[in-house]
This record gives sequence, structure tokens and C-alpha cells, in this order.
Amino acid sequence: MNLQKSFFGFIFCIATYHVSAQNEAAKVVVPDWALPGSATHKQVPPPANFHRATRSENVPIGIFQGQSDVGAALVPGSSSYNKATSQYTIVSAGYNVWYQRDEFRYLWKKMSGDVSLAADINFPDTAGYDDRKAFVIIRQSLDDDSKEAVVALHGGGLLHLAWRPENGQQMKEVRANNRKGLPDLVSPHVGRIGIEKRGDAFALFVSNHGEPMHQVGDPIQLHIEGPFYVGIGFCSHLPAKTDTAIFSNVVLENKAGKL
Repeated sequence: MNLQKSFFGFIFCIATYHVSAQNEAAKVVVPDWALPGSATHKQVPPPANFHRATRSENVPIGIFQGQSDVGAALVPGSSSYNKATSQYTIVSAGYNVWYQRDEFRYLWKKMSGDVSLAADINFPDTAGYDDRKAFVIIRQSLDDDSKEAVVALHGGGLLHLAWRPENGQQMKEVRANNRKGLPDLVSPHVGRIGIEKRGDAFALFVSNHGEPMHQVGDPIQLHIEGPFYVGIGFCSHLPAKTDTAIFSNVVLENKAGKL
């Protein structure tokens, strides 16, 4: 009888835990400022001094030393690496990589000095949100408001070089296309993107149709102290819903001029 009671007690605990986990998932509340822009809603910056602590796993993946949910999106992200194809798959939610703080899944390596980083980008779900971002990025830290430079390809085709001049400041950008009345510098269907750090100069590189990568536009100036974080990242631009980006043919060199 005691054994039977213990067994049913164990089953009850599992069922209770399962229901509790479901209830916790159902309790995810998206703040109004985090909702994506639409015909009826304008996204605004997060409140001043709003932060979420980054969740990190110091577990190597491919050429990278670790992986993090920068800014701890409401739904945790995940990452995988296919050795046969050398492809990285990143699944992430996240309100944005913009304003004064970010939310995204990040595969990173700590480095110093000059850097060349590039990858082919693919969005498996062609119907995803237009402003989702897959990117190559260099950050001072893993904090959600870190100083950073990023070359990002959006789901809708926008390509830009963006940067946060200091921790907690608003992002700035230089667009390569969709330039608000100015002629595009690249097509809206770029397949390969890159970032080069040469001293304090950060430049955007691109390949449209498999040709050698070339620089687009002038570099921006940003001082980041070594060691810093270098890697690939993705943000669905949906605060509580994940999407997927695939990165392939990733090149990461501790020198400039290697793209």
C-alpha cells in the first residue's frame, strides 16, 4: 500500500509540475513598448534603465566559444551546428536589436585586435516578420545595452551598418539600401554579409551573387576595448515568438582584409 501511495504521489507531482510549467508559459506578458510596429502600432524605445540579465552558456559551438540570449527575450532561444554542412541554425525571439538595448540569440568568441567576419544568410520561413534581423556583430560585452557594431540583413531586404556609440545610448545606422529617397548601394536580395574591424574603423562588406565580397560605403569609427565579443546573431523582432535564421560558410579571422 505504501509503495502504491508513493507511486501515485510521484505521478501527482509530475502532473502538478507539468501544469505549473504550462501556467508559467501562459503568464508571459509582452509590454506594450516591445510590440512590433504595424499599421496600428508604433514601436517605441524601452523605458529608461530597463534591462534583463543575459542568459549565457559557455558551451562551444562550431568555431564559437559560447552562446547567449542577450537581453533574455521572453522566450528562450536555441542554437545548433551541423558539422556535415558547417551550418549554424539560430532560433530566437526578441523585441529588437535597436534603441538602447537588445534581445537576440548570440554565438560568440572573445577576441582582440582586427577582425574579419562574414556569413551567408538564409531565412527558412519566407513569410516571417519583415524587420527580423540576422547579423554579424562585434560587442564590448554581453550586456543588453552594450556598445556594438553590427551588419544586419533584415527579412524584408534592408541591409545596414549600425552601432551603439556607448553603453545605453541609442543606435545609429548607415543604410546600404532602402535609403529614403537616395539610390540603393546594393540590391535588396543580398546573400552574404560581412563586417571588418580595422583598428577603430568598422566597415560593411557584401556579396550579391557569389562574387568576391566588397566594401559598401565608408567605415564608421568606434572604439571597443579588447577583449571583446565577435559572432553571429538573430532576432525575430517578435518579443514572445521565435523564428529561425541559418548561417553558412562562416569566415572568422583575427585580421582585417580577409573577406
